[in-house]
Amino acid sequence: MTALPATVATAASPAEPRPEDGVATGDAVPAEDAVPTGDAVPTGLVMLARAEWPASPDDVLPAIPGFVTSSFSPLVAEVAQQCLRRYFGTAPADPALGERTAVVLASATGDIGTAAAIALAVDEGRRVPPLLFFQSNPNAVVGYLTARWGLGGPVVATIPVGDAMADAQDCASLLITDGDADAVLIILADQARAGDERDHGVALLVGPRSWPQATDSLSFPAR
Repeated sequence: MTALPATVATAASPAEPRPEDGVATGDAVPAEDAVPTGDAVPTGLVMLARAEWPASPDDVLPAIPGFVTSSFSPLVAEVAQQCLRRYFGTAPADPALGERTAVVLASATGDIGTAAAIALAVDEGRRVPPLLFFQSNPNAVVGYLTARWGLGGPVVATIPVGDAMADAQDCASLLITDGDADAVLIILADQARAGDERDHGVALLVGPRSWPQATDSLSFPAR
């Protein structure tokens, strides 16, 4: 994975859950009710932090050095870092926790901005900027995150055909059940498809109850 240098961010306060996310406070959801596919959800998991972008109509995505043209990578980075700040504070994460944290990125759209820019350049017979090939792999922006925050677990990037949150949570559950990670940063990121839409992202940090918990930790899964 490829990472680029970045400045250290400041800590933010915990985000409140939204009813439409299907998140409830209290005890963890029983495994038999958690995943419709029948896969068991590891017991004792909680959502340690959550973030969403945009939080207001005036929000603007910060640019990331080395990522150009498309808003997809800045979207992934911004919503993920907001979530990580709410649990860890400033980068990097506590090494004992970060080394056991995986990342799952799910997107129904994928990076349509980069794909469109490459296609347009080819159609017009222009040279395609090398950075577009670099960032067309979603692991590029995840590498930016993992290097900056010290996350040492596996990385999974998917374009699910169905419920993106359900798919990402299933991946997270498998990583933890198999012992590949103790916690997972789940990122959902979708670019706008029409002029009246906005890019949208959600990030969840899911971990064991034994980890230090942020204020008002929430039950997992969150569908």
